[in-house]
Amino acid sequence: MTEQKFDWSKFDKQVDLDALKDDVKTAEENGGGDFPEIPLGKYEVKVKNMELGQSKIKEDKSGGDPMLKIQFQILDGEFKDSLIFYNGVMQPANEKAFGFQVHKNNELLRSLWDADHDEVDFNGFGEYNDLILDIAEEIIEDEWEYILEKGRTNKGYETYEVLEILD
Repeated sequence: MTEQKFDWSKFDKQVDLDALKDDVKTAEENGGGDFPEIPLGKYEVKVKNMELGQSKIKEDKSGGDPMLKIQFQILDGEFKDSLIFYNGVMQPANEKAFGFQVHKNNELLRSLWDADHDEVDFNGFGEYNDLILDIAEEIIEDEWEYILEKGRTNKGYETYEVLEILD
């Protein structure tokens, strides 16, 4: 068999290797990605990762909508080091829901950043992405900690509320 020479470095340029190592370690610590179900309640957390991403594209080609993705890492208690995932999907094509979805994400971002209405606003996805990255950089780098309450609406949807920013 003839060995083919291939330059794999082009793929390495697409990957943040330090972040990948952290993600692999987290997956190993949490059973290979089989994350435990975190019950409703209050948790002391920090933000491990936050970005504007895309929802999963389904077999029927639906999905792929913009989504605010936040990973909260639990800092103490029975679920210490486990993650709580917030996935705030925004469906621009669904005019009835889009405003509410953006509002919900804005409220969570304001509570994480201790910001006023004017500081967190939606002015198009490009600016929103920049805003999310700016907030993430500050709160992750400075290791802001929170009391987060994971709840559920009467219709069964999960809710996430920052009750307090800890010193």
